Amino acid sequence: MAYRLSPARAPGALLREARPLKALFNQAQRLAQLQRLVESQLQPAAREHCHVASWREGTLLLIVTDGHWATRLRYQQNRLQRQLQQTDVFSSLTRILFKVQPVAGVPRTGGHVMDISSKSAENIQATAEGISDPNLRAALERLASHGKGSKTPPAE
Repeated sequence: MAYRLSPARAPGALLREARPLKALFNQAQRLAQLQRLVESQLQPAAREHCHVASWREGTLLLIVTDGHWATRLRYQQNRLQRQLQQTDVFSSLTRILFKVQPVAGVPRTGGHVMDISSKSAENIQATAEGISDPNLRAALERLASHGKGSKTPPAE
């Protein structure tokens, strides 16, 4: 007995007909609609940093890409909530929660990168040699080790 493949169907038809896929597709469409409504009330610069995660029982959960944008949005939270409550979809909105979730695949910087010239590093090292305080001297030597062409790696 040979296995016979069923004829291929268009992805859209498959999504509309298969029950689990249909529910998933409807949920994705609902979130896309909510996202458009939220974006219409956000400042243009904030739109790419804020995404709707869920909307249930009067609570809107927004995922924000970093703490900076979460803070900015929290300052605007009352205005945003009032504006969203004026729409039919969010008329029962009672609170907005923000959750910080960095974008996957974007490397986080470890802070400011020290990059000083070799001449500056020599001057800092010379200054460190004349310092009697051991803590200050060690700090200056660490700073001098960040000079371009330095042979010693910075101590942490």
